[in-house]
This record gives sequence, C-alpha cells and structure tokens, in this order.
Amino acid sequence: MKLLTAKSKKWWSLTALAWMLVASGCGAGGEPAAQASGSAGESSSKVTKIVVGTGTGFPRVCFLDENGKLTGFDVELLRKIDELLPQYEFEFQTMDFSNLLLSLETNKIDLVAHVMEKNPEREQKYAFNAEPYAHWRNRIVVAKDNDSIQKLDDLVGKKVLTSATSAEAQILENYNKDHDGKIDIVYQSGQANDTVNQIVTGRVDATIAADFVVPVIDPQKQLKLVGEELSSDDVLYVFRKDDADEKALSDAIDGAVKELKQDGTLSKLSTEWLGSDVTGDHAK
Repeated sequence: MKLLTAKSKKWWSLTALAWMLVASGCGAGGEPAAQASGSAGESSSKVTKIVVGTGTGFPRVCFLDENGKLTGFDVELLRKIDELLPQYEFEFQTMDFSNLLLSLETNKIDLVAHVMEKNPEREQKYAFNAEPYAHWRNRIVVAKDNDSIQKLDDLVGKKVLTSATSAEAQILENYNKDHDGKIDIVYQSGQANDTVNQIVTGRVDATIAADFVVPVIDPQKQLKLVGEELSSDDVLYVFRKDDADEKALSDAIDGAVKELKQDGTLSKLSTEWLGSDVTGDHAK
C-alpha cells in the first residue's frame, strides 16, 4: 500500500467534505438545497392526487362526447373546483354507477361525483359535503300517453326501471318493504342509456327521475313527469366516513363551491349542460 503524501491527504479531505455537503443537502449558503432552489420540490410535494369516481352513461351530466372525452355538468364543475384548489389534483376514474359507492368504501376512489342525493340509508355509511351544488325533485316518469299512473300505489304490479344503489331505487325498495303489494323493480346497467325506449315500447311501465333529467334524456318529449314529488334533495359529493383527510377535502370543496356560486360560474354551468339553473332552492 502506498503512503499518502501531504498533498494527496489534502485532496482526499476536500473530496470527502464535498461529498458530505452533497449528502447533507446543503447549498453554498448552508441552507438545504430544496430551499435554496426556490422550494419547487417542496411545493409539488404538497399537491395531493384525488381520484374522483364518476360514470359515462348519464347524458349531459357525465358522459363521453363524440371524441371520447369525458365531460358533462359533474365533470366540468369538478374541473373548475380543481382550478381553485392548488393543494389537490383531481383525476377522474369512470365506472358503472352501481360500483361507485363500493369503490369509495374500498379506497379505490376518494369521492363520488354523480349528482348524488343524501338519504338516511346512505348517511349510515358515507359522509357528504355541506354545500350543495344542485337541487332536484324526484317524480314518476311515464310515456306521454299514459294517464293511468299518478302515484307509487299505481306502480304495484308494474315494471319500473331504475339503477341499482340509486336514490330512486331506494324509494322503490322502501315502498316494497312497507307494503304488501310489490312493484316489479327492473335494475338497469348504468351504461344502457335506453330509458326512453324501454318506456315508450312498453318493456317497462315507468321510472323515477329528477325533474331536470327528463328534458335531458328525452328531447323529443315522448315522456312526462306525473304526480307529486316523491323526494326533494340537495345534490352533494360523497366521501368516506370518519376519515380526517376526506373531511379536509370535503371542507375545501365546500369553499370552492361557494366561490363558484358567488361568481355565477355554477349557475352558468348548470344552464349550459342541463338546460336550466338547478343550483338553487336547496332542501330545508
């Protein structure tokens, strides 16, 4: 082994010092490198990715346009909300409506955006944000020449189309639990998109839908809303219950929704996509 000369010892000492400075992350001024470089790394580390669960089978609300782009009222509203929340980055994940709540429970997504209503059954398992972004009233929908159905009792023995896990399905299921007469509930895939055709051709007798939905899915006016409202609810986002991160996200979204209401963006989006402003008249 060769002995180190004084000159080589000095070179090795300087080299070791340089490596120590690199390893400790210090810049020339003695500050951590990330801070000295304008904290770009620190800023990006604070952005949390949020996986938003939605569908592709609800015309004007969440659907794929002719170019295969995901768009609609729910989608474009969340894009506006995302712009106001630099601490989050939203990523959309599409799936069948019936899988949305289960995906939330199993942490595959972080929130559900599919014009969701809050009802007692859902509140037992999920959390909702506080600031509504829309409001609707559910009523019975039949073919325009059908005058025999006006209320839930008239649906006994009839085939009624709905989507599994929806608030409308819950209305029908609760009726069947409380009455001897049974409504024949027909569950439809969220991707079917043939509600109007099924009712007009007589494959089913009716469905239950929000007041603004009928003009959206039936521009040719082959259907009509009948009877009194069956439920009246605010439209909210759904989150996991008893989760601190979810609560922080919910609160942040509430602030953004309020801002979009105040500057008129929310009303404009509703009119653009749904044909009318359904963002007011919140449930009491």
